[in-house]
Amino acid sequence: MKTEILFYLVPLASLAALGFAWYFFKQMMRESEGTDLMKEIAQHVRSGAMAYLKQQYKVVVIVFVVLAIFFAILAYGFGVQNPWVPFAFLTGGFFSGLAGFIGMKTATYASARTANASIRSLNSGLRLAFRSGAVMGLVVVGLGLLDISLWYIVLDHFVEDISQSQKMVIITTTMLTFGMGASTQALFARVGGGIYTKAADVGADLVGKVEAGIPEDDPRNPATIADNVGDNVGDVAGMGADLYESYCGSILATAALGASAFYINPDMQIRAIFAPMLIAAVGIVLSIIGIFLVKTKEGAGMKELLRSLGVGVNVSSLLIALSTFAILYILGLENWVGISFSVVTGLIAGIIIGQSTEYYTSHSYKPTQRISESGKTGPATVIISGIGLGMVSTAIPVITIAAAIILSFLFAINFDVNNMLAAKNISYGLYGIGIAAVGMLSTLGITLATDAYGPIADNAGGNAQMSKLDPEVRKRTDTLDALGNTTAATGKGFAIGSAALTALALMASYLEEVKIGLVHIGQHTIDVAGRIVNVAEATIPDFMEYYQVTLMNPKVLVGVFLGSVMAFLFCGLTMNAVGRAAQKMVEEVRRQFREIAGILEGTGKPDYARCVEISTKGAQKEMLFPSILAIVAPIATGLIFGVSGVMGLLVGGLGTGFVLAVFLANAGGAWDNAKKYVEEGNFGGKGSECHKATVVGDTVGDPFKDTSGPSLNILIKLMSMVSIVMAGLTVAFSIL
Repeated sequence: MKTEILFYLVPLASLAALGFAWYFFKQMMRESEGTDLMKEIAQHVRSGAMAYLKQQYKVVVIVFVVLAIFFAILAYGFGVQNPWVPFAFLTGGFFSGLAGFIGMKTATYASARTANASIRSLNSGLRLAFRSGAVMGLVVVGLGLLDISLWYIVLDHFVEDISQSQKMVIITTTMLTFGMGASTQALFARVGGGIYTKAADVGADLVGKVEAGIPEDDPRNPATIADNVGDNVGDVAGMGADLYESYCGSILATAALGASAFYINPDMQIRAIFAPMLIAAVGIVLSIIGIFLVKTKEGAGMKELLRSLGVGVNVSSLLIALSTFAILYILGLENWVGISFSVVTGLIAGIIIGQSTEYYTSHSYKPTQRISESGKTGPATVIISGIGLGMVSTAIPVITIAAAIILSFLFAINFDVNNMLAAKNISYGLYGIGIAAVGMLSTLGITLATDAYGPIADNAGGNAQMSKLDPEVRKRTDTLDALGNTTAATGKGFAIGSAALTALALMASYLEEVKIGLVHIGQHTIDVAGRIVNVAEATIPDFMEYYQVTLMNPKVLVGVFLGSVMAFLFCGLTMNAVGRAAQKMVEEVRRQFREIAGILEGTGKPDYARCVEISTKGAQKEMLFPSILAIVAPIATGLIFGVSGVMGLLVGGLGTGFVLAVFLANAGGAWDNAKKYVEEGNFGGKGSECHKATVVGDTVGDPFKDTSGPSLNILIKLMSMVSIVMAGLTVAFSIL
């Protein structure tokens, strides 16, 4: 009974998050947007962002309806799918889209207000931008936990089975499928938004800055409104949908692993299912406390600003680490001390990845400063040094995740090293890895606030420039913007790191779904090396043996290669998509400079709407194929190569995708801040040859860090989610 009562803290925490999000939104809306010109510019950006999102959602709705009908046919026509899946899939997509929409709407209202607040002081601008970003963070965790809570309550009421343990397995694996809806929506948001924003950014930079010699956010630049719109649809709506599915995926995968690991003990099973939800719920409360701790002093430099944000994040992380022990003790979870240390391992891994990302991407440190210096010898050396930095920067995150996997596994099995691969220990250890991912994302309410804050500060700088505010105001917004580039890169590091841990947990959950798929087609026993095993009682090692998931199985090896190439193919498609859309944008900006008289003199008015239209059409057209490919690849692999081929696909996609995502995010972030470092007056400052070289580096880095890189962590999890949802189809109809 105590356990059941504790569960209701989860929906209460989600409502608290949504309540504080509303409070911060209303607080932001009470601030002034400034002059009439500032209001006009903000309205242009707001209208463009909403118009784009409306178009994107039209496309996404069609895709979702088609997929939901497909799932319904599998469930009600062929009987190889859980009948709840079509509905869970749709709600996952809806809440993911809603989180992105609310975050973006807030950001478009906050940018001019942040610029206006920066007239008063740097601290006023920081607090307003950060608390507006916190709306996104709290909406994501609030809607995520609300969706999870509601689905658990509904399924607990309707699902009936022969035993309580089996019922919990069905509930948790069914809930996992709404993660596919969230992942699908997130991929469209990330890819579409990334193509939109980078097409506009490249056009604004290459023609405006390099060719015409005017600032990126100068009102004479035709692409400037599209660029500011892009920051919102890509970095806010896209990131919100991205981390919504990361957050839900980690909680749901861990709950499913808990249902499996503690199958023979129904009382302990329910505690293991609730544990990740309760940790996330307490994380919400502590994130809210951390948000109120963020402030700075006038004249603060980059390191002081980073320290200001660090206070909020680190205090929240420390408190959740301490609280975890109390939560799991009160819950009475078996080996609560070891599993608490697994959570702490995830938290520490997230902090290390964040600090590593900050070191390699912030211009307060040597690596990015060296890229700036390489601009003295031209764009080629900027590109070379940025790629080299990106490659080197993968080492610390990869080693950190490797250590987190091993340590969280060992903590969960009480360091029983001699029996690591025993069936019980594998289940407990994988649960430890899953809950480490929950730990890494438990303070998402505040870590996502530091991410969403970046585009708000960037837009504030654009508004200050176009509104011709005092240079001191622009200096303050530039300081906030440079900080935003680093926090955005740190946020991507969290997303990528959690994707690696979550994807590993999802692979184990996939085998649980295979188990249910076998029962659906009427197979209740499997032959494991001459031993007949009941499917309902089969362990993960039993399934690995039954499906011959070994490195000597050519189906597994083929799957590994297919998963690896998916990461590169996906990145290539999205990079080329940005390139094609950017080409059209560059041509349009050049045309306007050439044909509209008086633009550069300030007497002619650019056609901003035409540039917004080019980015919108380019994104809508280009986002479909990469996104559909990510869904089709696991289905095709499963139908041809079966379960062992899918396991190989997931391993290859995880290993290659994780490293490639870190490389792209860090290289892109470093190039961006290298440009900012030169713009602050170093190595010749704005307008110098060094500046032009770093602008070229920044334009190359744009699709690295804002399109292909962040989309990869969604690709990794989406392939896992599709595999889970399609497990019944794979089991029933695979050819080999």
